[in-house]
Amino acid sequence: MTFKGRSVLALVLLALIAGSLFTMAVTGSPIWEKSPPAASTAEGSQSSASPSSSGSGQNSTSSNDKLTGKELDKVEKTYELIESNYLSKVDKEKVVDGAIHGMLDALDDPYTTYMDQKEAKQFEETINSSFQGIGAECSLVNGVVIVTAPIKGSPAEKAGIRSGDAILSVNGEKLDGLTLNQAVMKIRGPKGTQVKLSILKAGASAPQDIVLVRDDIPLETVYAEMVTDSIGKIEISQFSTDTAARFTEELNNLEKKGMKALIIDVRDDPGGLLDCVLDIAEHFVPKGKTVLQVEDRDGKRSVETAKGKYPVRTYPVTVMINGGSASASEILAGIVKEAVGGQLVGEKSFGKGTVQVTYEKEMGDGSNIKMTIMKWLTPNGNWIHKKGIEPDVKAAQPAVFNLTAFTKEKTLKTDMVGDEVKKLQVMLAALGYTPDRQDGYFSKATTDKLKAYQAAKKLAVTGVADAKTQASLEESVTATLRDPKNDAQLNAAIAATEKRLGK
Repeated sequence: MTFKGRSVLALVLLALIAGSLFTMAVTGSPIWEKSPPAASTAEGSQSSASPSSSGSGQNSTSSNDKLTGKELDKVEKTYELIESNYLSKVDKEKVVDGAIHGMLDALDDPYTTYMDQKEAKQFEETINSSFQGIGAECSLVNGVVIVTAPIKGSPAEKAGIRSGDAILSVNGEKLDGLTLNQAVMKIRGPKGTQVKLSILKAGASAPQDIVLVRDDIPLETVYAEMVTDSIGKIEISQFSTDTAARFTEELNNLEKKGMKALIIDVRDDPGGLLDCVLDIAEHFVPKGKTVLQVEDRDGKRSVETAKGKYPVRTYPVTVMINGGSASASEILAGIVKEAVGGQLVGEKSFGKGTVQVTYEKEMGDGSNIKMTIMKWLTPNGNWIHKKGIEPDVKAAQPAVFNLTAFTKEKTLKTDMVGDEVKKLQVMLAALGYTPDRQDGYFSKATTDKLKAYQAAKKLAVTGVADAKTQASLEESVTATLRDPKNDAQLNAAIAATEKRLGK
């Protein structure tokens, strides 16, 4: 079965910035529905799905699946017992919300969640406008809030927070037992306010506290440049409302500059609007060729094909991915690999291959349920969920790319041991002052290299790393990370692309 067009299908992959992440929402009618939906379903609409409007598909509920009177009585009796006998007076709304959370938690699916009115409002603001916070995409893994990707230019990125970091507490309050939305609401806040996060890095022996200042999170999602005289690069930080149009604009600009091959960078891109992904794919996939498949719980598949919207580019296309590339980013990577014949460079992607539908109108009070209803597959029918997509050319970044900022709670000196010392040594090495070891023991050679760095930066040459020296190291490392020549993955992508150009 093929899609009936955007009048029937409006698939929206919602990037939940600093919120529950990687949501693909289906608006209007299910994609497997054979007849057109009501005329009120508009292309790109972000209204909730309306399963009751369809007489087919998995969203319909038979009388046998509905709760019986006895089951409903059991739920009501539970509330009555709480109301009449519980030690403290209860908040009815809180208990009802808790019951909904409990039902969805029983599904054991981190992407199926309930949002109360306040959470749903923030969810909508995140999709449609700018927001204020630290700029870190998060997911809930085994009850732990895990950073999947920091947003480019955000306070989180500048502080060195990276994909895979665990956020254990916010301002001293542990996040244990909270839903992802509840945790995110504690992390977010007004611009200019401080938030202290307890971060556990992968492989670290103990967490560290990082203080960030919340800010407006930038909405620009497309960044383009020529990286050689013949290779252009377009970076997509997320797939937002105007991303496809901006991509087209920058693609045309690069071609006017003589671009003969393209690198698309979706590293640490957590997702976005699926329509944007499909629009971008139109530049590279011939009309009628499969770009995406979806499958419902009964195993029924539907296929999306290229519409021939743009002239098809035939030059080499390379996509850069890493562990923070998820959902919409993985869809684009799959399209380029399987439908375009392009290359993938970097590290294995995140692995999010399910589709969620949002139900807001059905709740009737401003709250929202986001529920997994199907899975998406690559053009060739591969399901990448929890597996990710492997790159054709593997390339890892240097260790310094995964460091967080110093806590600055202690002055680091000879014979000290710990993660902060190890961080110091890795930073020194990245800046060309390589000590004899990088295992977290502050050796005499580390002291000597630190003195050399302090002398070069016209700091007090003490051989100890006080807060001023630590801040200087962070500033120097940040400048190093932003220098394209130090980006090992970009260099690998350029080399792979030049090879395809015959250079």
